Amino acid sequence: MKFDRFVRVAVAGLTLAVAAPLPQQAAAETLRVLAGSPSRALQVPMNRAVVVESDVPFAELSIANPGIADISSLSDRTIYVLGKEPGRTTLTILGADGNLITNVEVQVTPDVAEFRERLSQILPNEQVEVRTANDGIVLSGTVSSIAALDAALELANRYAPDRVSNLMAVGGTQQVMLRVRFAEMQRTVAKELSSSLGLGGVALGGDLGLSGGTNALANAGALASGLDGGIPAANNANGAFLFGFNAGGVEVGILLEALESRGVVRTLAEPNLTALSGQEASFLAGGEYPIPVRGSDDGGVTIEYKPFGVELNFIPTVVNDDLINIELQAAVSSIDPANGITTNGFQVDAFRRRETQTTVEMRDGESFAIAGLLSDDFRDLSGQVPWLGDVPVLGALFRSAEYERSQTELVIIITAHLVSPVRGDALALPTDRVRPPTERDLFLFGRVSSDEAPATGAAGEVARQDFSGSYGYVLD
Repeated sequence: MKFDRFVRVAVAGLTLAVAAPLPQQAAAETLRVLAGSPSRALQVPMNRAVVVESDVPFAELSIANPGIADISSLSDRTIYVLGKEPGRTTLTILGADGNLITNVEVQVTPDVAEFRERLSQILPNEQVEVRTANDGIVLSGTVSSIAALDAALELANRYAPDRVSNLMAVGGTQQVMLRVRFAEMQRTVAKELSSSLGLGGVALGGDLGLSGGTNALANAGALASGLDGGIPAANNANGAFLFGFNAGGVEVGILLEALESRGVVRTLAEPNLTALSGQEASFLAGGEYPIPVRGSDDGGVTIEYKPFGVELNFIPTVVNDDLINIELQAAVSSIDPANGITTNGFQVDAFRRRETQTTVEMRDGESFAIAGLLSDDFRDLSGQVPWLGDVPVLGALFRSAEYERSQTELVIIITAHLVSPVRGDALALPTDRVRPPTERDLFLFGRVSSDEAPATGAAGEVARQDFSGSYGYVLD
């Protein structure tokens, strides 16, 4: 029993040993040529060698372009071909009698085997196909991002400089919608308090007179007109009180002026713009202002137009997955007549402009505050008549005080989204909810819009909503 078991085990081991595959020897890259018959093209990777074997002995070898491939004979039937530079050339084999044995077309190509190996190591999850064409490399397939495409092209240029054909496509969402929000608040407070004293006297039947005043009454022109109840023409105060009386031949006038103003300015702009990854997009909502420009040659005047309004220029680049690189230039400008100039009979207004230019990276749906400003200006001014303004109590008639404060807050926020197109009937417009009124609505009921709304589609859905939603605003 023990002997039978030993025999079975020995037979099983011998069977496994025979069935086991033998180690494969690396086959040499060779090309066999036959005398009198055309040979196929010989593919030689750059910086690698291929062996050519002839069925008859040869006596002489020549290569048309030694810069592309180098040759050497290992025996009278074996040729060693080394690829040096990508290109095509011809190997000529002659026999001992000087007759032509054959011509071999040698094609030296980039070493795509090593390139494929490096590409799979660097971009393991990308579906990139590598082929050779003439003396270059052709890349095709689909990659997930622009960054992967750039990496594949840069690596390919290492193996075939300036001989890489890019047929790859970038998959995923490659369109970016950028939302920019300009929000600015300006607050101003100004206060002013001043008093004026005027004196006038008449003697000798009007042949000799004397009049005078301080502050506003000094520029009143005639004290009598002020005492009759008029306010000086130069007055811009919100409140003024004029008190006057006669003391014999002397007229006395006291003017109290007070000014207080408050102002708030709110500026909000939200331009939205969509562009393809890597492409520049621009947006302008505003107009163009004509500016006269004098010519340098004939002295004539030409008109140039300067754009103003809400401007947006940006170049989005989808770097990897949902990471977006954005080169942005945004501005909000408006006409400012208060700071304009007049030249050669032309009135040229100035511009108020808030502008930013930057490059940032963010992911889909994220927001970034790319610019901000906090400005607080304060001005306090007190003026008086020398010495008289320092007199207690009565000195207030010879003094004036001004106070002004201006605050500005500005912030610019951007939000990026990866977007895809949709069917046209799925989009709603701000005009979908408002329809022109009928004659009955306009003349009988005084309505500026019709109550009838679209019943179906996105327009009908929007029309059933009120104006307080995210689709628009109502001006009361």
